[in-house]
Amino acid sequence: MSDLYDQVSGDQDPLTKLVGKIPGFSGYIERETRRSADKILRDYMADQYTQIRIRIGSLQQDLTNNGDLEYVDDLETASIKLMTFINKVGGASYGNSGFFDAIKVNEEELAKIYEYDLSLLDRADEIARAVDNVETSIGEEGLPAAIRHLVTLTRELVSAFEGRTQVIIDQVANE
Repeated sequence: MSDLYDQVSGDQDPLTKLVGKIPGFSGYIERETRRSADKILRDYMADQYTQIRIRIGSLQQDLTNNGDLEYVDDLETASIKLMTFINKVGGASYGNSGFFDAIKVNEEELAKIYEYDLSLLDRADEIARAVDNVETSIGEEGLPAAIRHLVTLTRELVSAFEGRTQVIIDQVANE
């Protein structure tokens, strides 16, 4: 994830680099660069999970068309959990608020937060595979178990995001 921060900071124009040499102003530029990197990351993460949510909606339609209405609500639970996660990612405290303005976040602390964010992004692959499993299980005995697994993963995702705030608080407390 530090590659993302490096990419955004490396793309600065010469004027920004020059202004960065003004005492006190470089901290402002660095915070703005971190905000930009964080926004890119959160937008990308939200998009990945939105695509999964769209697939779940298609599966709900397939189940409805097949007359398997008893499973539609369970898939809706997974969809709602994903929407909750997407909304939380969009409103994450780091990046678009003054939370980090009041504290100094060093590179090691930032790396831990990015590492946590990477683990959240990696879960998208696992959830996408669970959606694949639901899709291949339509009309089969394993459908209820596949849906339960998907719902469990989406619940865990929301809980994991709530742990992100704890990672940030722990970083501040360890100063």
